Amino acid sequence: MKVMVVGGGGREHTIVKKIKENKDVTELYALPGNGGIAQDAVCVDIGAKDIDGIVAFAKEKAIDFAVVAPDDPLVLGAVDALEAIGVPCFGPNKNAAILEGSKVFSKNLMKKYNIPTAAYEVFDNAEDALAYLETAPIPTVIKADGLALGKGVIIAETREQAKAGVKTIMEDKVFGASGDHIVVEEFLTGPEVSVLAFTDGKTMIPMVSSMDHKRALDGDKGLNTGGMGTIAPNPYYTEAVAEECMKTIFLPTMEAMNKEGRTFKGCLYFGLMLTPNGPKVIEYNCRFGDPETQVVLPLLESDLLSIMQHIANGTLAEAEVKFSNKAACCVIMASEGYPGKYETGYEITLPADSSRIFVAGAKIKDGKLVTGGGRVLGVTEVADTLAEAVDKAYETVKTVSFANAYYRKDIGKKALAAEV
Repeated sequence: MKVMVVGGGGREHTIVKKIKENKDVTELYALPGNGGIAQDAVCVDIGAKDIDGIVAFAKEKAIDFAVVAPDDPLVLGAVDALEAIGVPCFGPNKNAAILEGSKVFSKNLMKKYNIPTAAYEVFDNAEDALAYLETAPIPTVIKADGLALGKGVIIAETREQAKAGVKTIMEDKVFGASGDHIVVEEFLTGPEVSVLAFTDGKTMIPMVSSMDHKRALDGDKGLNTGGMGTIAPNPYYTEAVAEECMKTIFLPTMEAMNKEGRTFKGCLYFGLMLTPNGPKVIEYNCRFGDPETQVVLPLLESDLLSIMQHIANGTLAEAEVKFSNKAACCVIMASEGYPGKYETGYEITLPADSSRIFVAGAKIKDGKLVTGGGRVLGVTEVADTLAEAVDKAYETVKTVSFANAYYRKDIGKKALAAEV
C-alpha cells in the first residue's frame, strides 16, 4: 500500500510512526512533513493547505490511502478533493469539518440538539459585543469564530480584559477573517478532559482520555500555547463520567451531524469540562489533537491504519480497537520564548532510541536536524502507572538537547494529585 499523511507536526509524526507498524505499507509520504518525520517517511515539499498540489501528488504516485491530519486542509475540503479522484481518506468532509471551522456553527448545533455546553452569545461586530460586556457576567470567555492555531480563545478575568479581547480579535484582526464573528460565553469551572473518538457516522469509539497543559509556564501560568504536554488516561474521567459523556455528548453529536446532512467520519475531538453540573463541551475539533495524539496513539494496541480504513469504508463496528491499560506522559520541548518571539536553527541531539520522540518544529540543514519552530518536539514515555510514565518522560528529556530548549517541569502534576 502507498499511504500519504498530510501535515507536518508532532501529531503527524506520531501518526506516521503508528502507520509504519502496518506491514502492508510499502511507501509512506508526508506532505510537507518535517526534519524528524523524514526519518520515518518520504517528506514532500507540498504545503498542507495546497489542495491542488496534494491532489496532483496523490494522482502522480497512485496513492492508495490518505490521512488528512490538520484542521486547515480539512476545513478547506482536502478530503472531498481526494475522494473526487478516487483516493479513500481518513478525515471528515468539508461540510462536517465545520464543527471545528466555525465556533458559531458548533455552539448553535449544541443548542439545537440540547448537547450540554456553556451559555453563549454570538456577535458580528465589536460595537454590539462591547455593549454586551458592560453587564455580562465576569469572568467570561471570548472565542474567534474560525481557526486560529488553537490560540483564538481569551479567558477574561476582568471587564477591561474582555473588552480588550474583543478589540484584539474583531478590530485588530490578529486572527484575520477568523475574527469576523465571535462567541462570548459563560466561564465554566472544573477539570478539563480531552477525549478523541473514532467515528464513521454510525459507530462511535472513544479513545483513552487525556489531559492537556495549555499554558506556557509551570503552575498553568503564562500565555496559552498549542499545548506544552499531555498525560493519559485522565484520572478525572471515571467510568461513570465516560458513560454520561457517551449518552449526553458523544452519540448526540454524531446523530446531530447526521441529521444536519453532515455525517462526520474520522477523529472527533471533544474538549470537555467536568463542571459541578455535569460534563459540558468546551470545544470540538475535527481531527486528532496535538499533543494529545502523542499520548493516546502510543497506548493503542490495534492497527491504526486498518481502523482508519474501516472508518473510510463505514465499517468501524467491525474494527478491532484496543488500548492498553498503561499510562503515558508527553513533555513538549519548545524554543525559549514560545509562544512569543523565539530563535531557531539550533542543532538537536537525540538519544539512540528516539522511537517515542515526536518531532514537531525541526528541519534538516546541512545533514543535521535543527530547530525550526516554537514547539520543537514531544518526549513521550509509557509505563504501568502515571507516576512512572511522568518520571520516565522527564528522564528522557535529559537525553535530548538543543540551545534555548524550554519545557514545563510539572506535566502530570495535577493528574497525580487527583489520583491520591
